[in-house]
Amino acid sequence: MKEHEPYTIKEIPSSRQSTFDIGYLGVRNHHMKALLELDVTHGRELIRHYRGSNKEPISFTGWIMKCISQAVAEHKSVHGIRKGKDELVIFDDVDISIIVEKEINGEKVPLPLVIRKVNEKTLQDIQDEILTAKEQTIETTEDYVLGNHPYKWVMRFYLTLPQFLRIMIWKHILKNPFLMKNTAGTIVVTSVTAIGNAKGWVIPVSIHPICFALGSLVKKPGVFEGEIAIREYLYMTVLLNHDVIDGAPAARFISRLSGLIESGYGI
Repeated sequence: MKEHEPYTIKEIPSSRQSTFDIGYLGVRNHHMKALLELDVTHGRELIRHYRGSNKEPISFTGWIMKCISQAVAEHKSVHGIRKGKDELVIFDDVDISIIVEKEINGEKVPLPLVIRKVNEKTLQDIQDEILTAKEQTIETTEDYVLGNHPYKWVMRFYLTLPQFLRIMIWKHILKNPFLMKNTAGTIVVTSVTAIGNAKGWVIPVSIHPICFALGSLVKKPGVFEGEIAIREYLYMTVLLNHDVIDGAPAARFISRLSGLIESGYGI
């Protein structure tokens, strides 16, 4: 580096420490990857109609979460978590973790929000929780999680630790299905659909048994009811833990999820 070469030094938000840890642990999971191209034309039309006829809007991501929760509720084994070598804990409740971007000290910082029992909530309930999190006052990235999280004080302490101790904590959490569910939910949904014009899939890394990454939303020609028409497509990546589910039940789950999304379920 030249002695007088211009550069800028920025402080890394403390909340990124967890991202480093999840990346380290996530690559060790035995995830199957499914790259889906879903026709969301009907769902998007229904959302636009809903927004035009209701005072309270619903979001595309919130609707996708509702579809996911219904498919998981019908195929519960996909979000099972291993307990030891011989047991699998399969929960009835569908708890979904999402990322909400907040501005802290002039910087946009992604913070996690766990929405509980999504399978029992309406689209409006889901949207209300997301909006409440977006409006929540955050003064420091030490407020690591959004919403009414049971382990907020633990997370503040966690961020002060060196990485090898943080990794040890995560390994302990991952061995306990109930602690994992209470800490981070059983499912994670990450979305970049509204960012940029790139067309394609996102390949995430995750510690959850099942992970959804919402990639591009594009308009292009497609076959609908035997005719070629301009349709809207969502590129979605699904990670499924091969340690807890095999290919055939995973395929049935993917088929059901695709049907729910393409039929405009729940709107």
